[in-house]
Amino acid sequence: MRPDIDPVFGLLATAAVSLLMAAAGVAKLRDLTRFSAVLEGYAVLPPALVPLIARLLPALEVAIAIGLIWPVTRNGTAWAAGGLLFIYGAGLALNLARGRRDLDCGCEGFGRRHPIAAWMLVRNALMIGLAALAGAPASARAIEATDALTIAGGLAAFALVYFAADELLGQRTPV
Repeated sequence: MRPDIDPVFGLLATAAVSLLMAAAGVAKLRDLTRFSAVLEGYAVLPPALVPLIARLLPALEVAIAIGLIWPVTRNGTAWAAGGLLFIYGAGLALNLARGRRDLDCGCEGFGRRHPIAAWMLVRNALMIGLAALAGAPASARAIEATDALTIAGGLAAFALVYFAADELLGQRTPV
């Protein structure tokens, strides 16, 4: 017997990961030149592939955000979101191990810059867990009107906590 989660938790996780992927993808698409420079700075790809990958990654993030909306594609796109977050975390970890803490994380849009830091690995791990929750099997309980309010309120709380933590931890001097 598999343990199914309440559909409210699954839908809230789905909405949060979808919002995160959409915001990240759109921010990168708004300034592909900057994102390409950030990606090149990580020094994890052959330089010849950077322009192509810099265009593919934001498109993939937006595609994941859209794919999470439909139940038929949710499981696969939740796995894709978790895998992409893992790859981003691996790039962060590699550069932290190299001592390259001055790199822009590439996760901020709208002209902001955050140097990479160890707390970002914890953030990515939590987001991977959220992606796993988004792809988890849900019970067959019907969604009610109050559930929609719970999901909307939960999503607003997630966004506020995510951005507040990002802002507060981003102001700390990287260790």
